[in-house]
Amino acid sequence: MIQESNENKIVALIPARLESSRFPGKLLKKLGHKSVILHVHDNMVATGLFDHVAVVCNHRDIYDDIIRGGGSAYMSKKEHENGTSRISEIALELDYPIVFNVQGDEPFVNESILQKLINIFKADKDKNIDIVSPMTILSNEQEIQNPNNVKVVTDNDRNAMYFSRSPIPYHRNQSAPRNCFKHIGIYGYRKEALEKIQKLPYSNLEDQELIECLRYLDYGMKIKMAETPSQGVSIDTPEDFEKAIEFYKILQSGIK
Repeated sequence: MIQESNENKIVALIPARLESSRFPGKLLKKLGHKSVILHVHDNMVATGLFDHVAVVCNHRDIYDDIIRGGGSAYMSKKEHENGTSRISEIALELDYPIVFNVQGDEPFVNESILQKLINIFKADKDKNIDIVSPMTILSNEQEIQNPNNVKVVTDNDRNAMYFSRSPIPYHRNQSAPRNCFKHIGIYGYRKEALEKIQKLPYSNLEDQELIECLRYLDYGMKIKMAETPSQGVSIDTPEDFEKAIEFYKILQSGIK
């Protein structure tokens, strides 16, 4: 399984589990003629940015769906608490210095934001940045209040300061411009950061908010955020899936 060493090589791994508390089986739901998870896999391959793309899954149905579609997949051998842990099982056995974690329920990620994240790592010659991730501005009040949308605040250099399911920052001064950013579920890690994360104990903030990025911040890891336009629809609920179907139809009509 070990690959030839090359510090410029990048792998994209897509964690996937069949169970979901809010929407069981969502990754195998069909968008057009392909499952949600196969769309994510194929979109990553189509960018041409990665040396290897694969799904890391816990269920044979997902594995078989990817293989039938001509993709690459690994079956995880252990139980995992989150997607980062799942991809780490495979990533730490591969020889890719940069590892991207793309969520299996994000079928509309575009190439430009992935390129922007990769460029942050390329410009970081001293390797001060552990993790890169995107965010997008929220303007709809319902979306801002929705706890399923994880919000992030950054410093002036776009380093993450805090993540929350609550609306942050609190907009007390109504005359000030409101800048509320949603965290998008894509992560780029240095391999050393992934190795460190696997040894970190659960943090109190993470336990309260159920946001794994808070563990990284608690232990002093540096997360650089990059702003991007909206990525379409993340599929967390059946209502999100209906939105995704409509968004997919719009994309297809544009292609035609």
